[in-house]
Amino acid sequence: MNRKKKRTAVGCLTAIAVTAWLVWGNVSLETEYYTITDKKIPEAFSGYRIAHVSDLHNATIGKGNSRLLSAIRDAEPDIIVITGDLVDSRKTDMDAAFDFVRKAAQIAPVLYVSGNHEARLDYAAIRRGLQEAGANILDNAKMVHGNGEDSLAFLGLADRSFSSAEEMSEKLDSLIRETSGYRILLCHRPELFDIFQKKDIDLMLSGHVHGGQVRIPFLGGLYTPDQGLFPKYDAGLFEAEGSRLLISRGLGDTILPLRIGNRHVLPVIELRSSK
Repeated sequence: MNRKKKRTAVGCLTAIAVTAWLVWGNVSLETEYYTITDKKIPEAFSGYRIAHVSDLHNATIGKGNSRLLSAIRDAEPDIIVITGDLVDSRKTDMDAAFDFVRKAAQIAPVLYVSGNHEARLDYAAIRRGLQEAGANILDNAKMVHGNGEDSLAFLGLADRSFSSAEEMSEKLDSLIRETSGYRILLCHRPELFDIFQKKDIDLMLSGHVHGGQVRIPFLGGLYTPDQGLFPKYDAGLFEAEGSRLLISRGLGDTILPLRIGNRHVLPVIELRSSK
């Protein structure tokens, strides 16, 4: 009987520990720091910090997103970029999204590109609300800091829901022709890196895939809608053809509210010149 009680107690404690781990992994926020070193980064922008917000999906991390805003503030970014799915088409709260942008814009300038969830809604109204809240909309547009080769250029593409991959590629070609210096592409969909890595971009920031939702040690993300099982591009930093891709695991969830081995994350990128 004592042995049976011990097994039951161990089983209960294990179940409690696993449940606590799952809950913690779905409510906690992790800040990941990346250092990108490149000779193309102008010396004037060495130490420049980017806070990368992606796939918030109308989540509130702390009351009024206070914990998320505090994490962004602690990172001391020079700029905040939002790479889509700030809202969720199934549980849309525009006021919460605009309020977050308004408060974030008080920390640093905010750049925004659309995701597939914004595309399902009244996007014209969303754009107006975001602009009134202080966001700079970079759908098929650019923002350049500095001049010539000593510049830092942010290029943005509207989500694939608005146009084909070929049309997006043509729009990116046009943006590239109009800029020089170190080019950073904001694009919601990481699978398009296979196309864009062949172009003259230096760093692409994406989200969309939520880190594969379930992450298996040593194997990575389990599944994403656009890439299937064990996706090629799930989370973190990738490099090919001289270009880099950094994918955020995201800050919120949509259809499947449960993450396993996959905490919500705020990536913070620091640029370093190797000149």
